[in-house]
Amino acid sequence: MGLRLGSVAPNFSQSSSQGEIEFYSYIEGSWIILFSHPADFTPVCTTELGRAAKLKPEFDKRGVKMLALSVDSKEVHDEWIPDINETQNCSVNFPIIADSDYRVSSLYDMIHPQSTDKMTVRTVYIIDDKKKIRAMITYPPSTGRNFDEILRVVDSLQLTDKFMIATPVDWKQGEDVVIAPSLTDEAELKKRFPKGYTKQKPYLRLTPQPS
Repeated sequence: MGLRLGSVAPNFSQSSSQGEIEFYSYIEGSWIILFSHPADFTPVCTTELGRAAKLKPEFDKRGVKMLALSVDSKEVHDEWIPDINETQNCSVNFPIIADSDYRVSSLYDMIHPQSTDKMTVRTVYIIDDKKKIRAMITYPPSTGRNFDEILRVVDSLQLTDKFMIATPVDWKQGEDVVIAPSLTDEAELKKRFPKGYTKQKPYLRLTPQPS
């Protein structure tokens, strides 16, 4: 059985651009974005890691650490990072795992042989502070990810954990959210959602985003 939503993320130790990474020690009670890219010194990957570096302060605000991965060596990572910084006007500020022996990419099913058997596809794992996998997103090598969307998913998951809500289609930070159908007691609804709610159907109730 492979990894699924709700699975405990497997631990590993591997070299990285910032030294040895022992995954569970690196987590230290934080959420994690673990994402793979096909190869260093390639155009789409360069833009992706640059965007990730620029968004790191936003992830930091949410208690989320970032951890990239490819099957390149640490030496190749070290040579490539200055190119990312120069072309993307950033400073890569998170580790890039050097998975040249394919240990981590195999553990996390990041190699898809029918797409490419020599490198990782663009896989994203969002892992919470209890080490549980909360979201998995996979893109083909030719399509760069939308890191704003990854940030949006983190916001949705963290709001859901705190307020017993869900987020509707195309939701963005600050917009109305959906009350969980399991909440039916009016006294509890008033306590949880003092701004009130709009009932479109008994199962579809919208309320301003809690804060």
